[in-house]
Amino acid sequence: MKAYRVHEYGESAQFVEDEVARPAVQPGHVLIETKATSLNPVDHKILTADLGINPELPAILHMDVAGVVVEVGAGVDDFQVGDEVYGCAGGLKGQAGNLNGALADFMLADANLIAKKPTTLGFAESAALPLVCITAWEGLFDRAKISQEDTLLVHAGVGGVGHIAIQLAKTRGLRVATTVSTQDKADIAKDLGADDVIFYRDENVPDYVQRLTGGKGFDVIFDTVGGDTLDKSLEAAAARGRVISIVGQSTHDLTNMHVKGLSLHLEFMLLPMITGERRADHGHILSVVARLADSGKLKPLLHEKRFRYAEANAAHALFASNQHTGKIVLENL
Repeated sequence: MKAYRVHEYGESAQFVEDEVARPAVQPGHVLIETKATSLNPVDHKILTADLGINPELPAILHMDVAGVVVEVGAGVDDFQVGDEVYGCAGGLKGQAGNLNGALADFMLADANLIAKKPTTLGFAESAALPLVCITAWEGLFDRAKISQEDTLLVHAGVGGVGHIAIQLAKTRGLRVATTVSTQDKADIAKDLGADDVIFYRDENVPDYVQRLTGGKGFDVIFDTVGGDTLDKSLEAAAARGRVISIVGQSTHDLTNMHVKGLSLHLEFMLLPMITGERRADHGHILSVVARLADSGKLKPLLHEKRFRYAEANAAHALFASNQHTGKIVLENL
């Protein structure tokens, strides 16, 4: 089969078209003929640096996949040949070795990590959903345990995780505020369901906390940026509030967290892929997400330009430039 592999990691790493053996189906797994993948920040980080979870070289990267089941391994009862599926199932190193990624004609996937894709979305749209939906779901529902009475602030509401977090929160009836940088992004955030927008470059934390919560602070804050945005999250939180972050590789003063009695949850959705534990949770989440998408309650935000697998280097260059809005999607054409 055709695969787009990397033979080194680092800032100069490039994807190379190779001919490799088609994976053999294994018990508990399905073989997927890939139709599309999306580019998540972690995919680019693995390409350009050693995170400790990089697959052994040469490696097939990209975690998200959408495609068609062509073989079913022993012990798999929920899928059959011909099913259209999606999931976040490879592109890193687990405890048992490489989990090959989606930038190839075929991808071997643990059946617990995938689900039948939304019937109302194409392969490209479906491929944009798995990692960001699982991250947002676990952060909001499993970690923060949001309820309808909570006020929620989502940082970077037009980002990959942020735009899904807004939509998931609205399915539970929350009032949602979000930070954006431009009026165009504010319009997108409103279309996704945000009730209030904050132009973070123009308004400081005390001002928007006063404007939107009467000075009380937000019950739940989802930080999808990290760095000083986490500090701002602790500042903007209400007493006994819950803060979720997906970026924790930095140093912070926890005074605000202490004096307010906050809880801080660091979300890392890759754990089941790395450890092998609780993988079925991800398949379940994706099944519910598919139903939400098919009912019109959730939609992916895609960058306007589509890439082919053969253009993986150009797709990563666009990601690195930070000149895109929406998920970058690659199709196996």
